[in-house]
Amino acid sequence: MNLDRRNFFRVLGLTGATLTIGTDLKANQEQDENHEPVEFYGILYDSTMCVGCQTCEFICAETHELPEPTDIPRIGEVRKTDETCRTVVNAFDSPIGEVDIKTQCMHCNEPACVSACLTQAMYKTKEGPVIWRGDKCMGCRYCMVSCPFDVPKFEYHSPNPKITKCDMCYDRLQEGQLPACVENCPAEALMFGKRSDLIKEARKRIVENPDTYYDHIFGEKEAGGTGFMYLAPVSFDKLGFKTNLQNKSYPELSKGFLYSVPSIFVLWPAMLLGLHEATKNKQIKNEEENE
Repeated sequence: MNLDRRNFFRVLGLTGATLTIGTDLKANQEQDENHEPVEFYGILYDSTMCVGCQTCEFICAETHELPEPTDIPRIGEVRKTDETCRTVVNAFDSPIGEVDIKTQCMHCNEPACVSACLTQAMYKTKEGPVIWRGDKCMGCRYCMVSCPFDVPKFEYHSPNPKITKCDMCYDRLQEGQLPACVENCPAEALMFGKRSDLIKEARKRIVENPDTYYDHIFGEKEAGGTGFMYLAPVSFDKLGFKTNLQNKSYPELSKGFLYSVPSIFVLWPAMLLGLHEATKNKQIKNEEENE
């Protein structure tokens, strides 16, 4: 490639345009951060009230036409969600006895899966639930890799595979109904409402019953805050939770790198190419002078 003066400045012009895109993205992000936060809905799970009956599992399977659960919670065996089961209940041994914990999608306020999705198949709705839109999915599975809670699952054995996870019964919410697990919990361990109201209720329970609850709401701040939040009688590290999560959302932690991508992949190659051509031309000139 002959990089004359005109072509060199053309490459630099392309570099500038790309850097402008990165700058615009950052400006849009900063503009969004200045807006009033959206009031999401969510679910508060009080594990001190849960009896481990698995009603949430069975009603979830029925609602979403999935196979009926066949196993039960056992202490020492951690069951995980998969492509046929969107929520599971696990039993943990603790200093005060058995504690049952429900697991499903956390519906993050700023979901890493949404940020990682190249086609916007993963989508954070204005109401709060994070949903998967099959008509947009290209099957890259970046959502699975990016999720700090290891939630999205892929139907590897299906001829028409999908990403599966809890969607907080979004179709039911659109019709003015509660999520199926919330509506059918016989122990009323699940409460649906505005996220801010749920946090107030959780704090009230902790203050009024300090001997019953561990003084922390899991999901209030973890990973930037989640739509599904927990109360427990003991510290969460004893109940299988990831307690090393930062309070910043994962997209927030990575945005600095993303804004630097244009300069990394465009500016530096252009500069290195220019230096290479300049060195090459100087070498040719020196060889001609020595002849």
